Amino acid sequence: MTEVRACNDREEWDEIVLDNGGHPLQLWGWGEVKATHGWRAERVVAREGSEIAGAAQLLIRHLPKPFKALVYIPRGPVCVESKRGVVLNALVTYVREHHPATVLTIEPNWEKADLPEGWRQSSNTILAPRTLILDLERSEEELLAVMAKKTRQYIRKSAAEVTVRQIKTATELQECLAIYKQTARRAGFALHGDDYYEDIFKELGDHSPVFAAFHGEKMVAFLWLAISNFTAFELYGGVTDEGQEARANYTLKWQAITMMKKWGISQYDLNGLINDGISAFKQGFADHENNMVGTFDFPLSPFYHAWTYGLPAAKKIIRAIKR
Repeated sequence: MTEVRACNDREEWDEIVLDNGGHPLQLWGWGEVKATHGWRAERVVAREGSEIAGAAQLLIRHLPKPFKALVYIPRGPVCVESKRGVVLNALVTYVREHHPATVLTIEPNWEKADLPEGWRQSSNTILAPRTLILDLERSEEELLAVMAKKTRQYIRKSAAEVTVRQIKTATELQECLAIYKQTARRAGFALHGDDYYEDIFKELGDHSPVFAAFHGEKMVAFLWLAISNFTAFELYGGVTDEGQEARANYTLKWQAITMMKKWGISQYDLNGLINDGISAFKQGFADHENNMVGTFDFPLSPFYHAWTYGLPAAKKIIRAIKR
């Protein structure tokens, strides 16, 4: 019998996620950020007797009437492959009993899945399933060998012109956000308010390092990660016009990759390929792509079909969630 219970202890929860190969978006701090910005976070553990079968951070967002709530698990649940079916069934039962919801949505950190009956693929994706994941068990020479020739050239060129270091202060974070706003205007994407990013910096702490490239004394690019014991996941990044000229983002990304390798992290996820200029830049760092299983829904209400296929508000909410 599988029993699901809430976990209300931050230290215990993060230990479960980190010890079981969980994704950084399952860490307590990420839930705290989302809870300050329109969601409610709940952490639950599925046990078989005294053994942990799996765990999931549930992000709950109230929907317009009559749709009640969306329950979302980003890059989870945390469980071994042999327990996926058991854990997913237990989570459905738990959500049904504790949350009046229209749908339970998961975007697991899996590249293949055989889900139990009742789950269905969804087109309402929040995290892009097509991505690029580097195997940091490989040597630096092997990682360089599979890059595009120009990427290697730009890494060498920019390494002679810029320096890279981890930023630690709120003042430097504001410099990063200024660069991010420039990048967003240039690329045409929307941003949260500054307080959202400040909350990530505070709540995730050591699990969210930010690296910056400097041309002389001037910050010209930044790269922001979320990390667990197993995975480094790119959250945000940006570069100024001066940084583009110096190709600063090339050596910045490469030094972040090698730093994660030194920290003992096994995989580096460049977080999403969506056929734009930023994705083309990412693709230069390897000769392959990865495809996560994508988004799966378990319908929990007769209104699910309307929510999924016909409601303009649904699309508006999904766009807001993706930022």
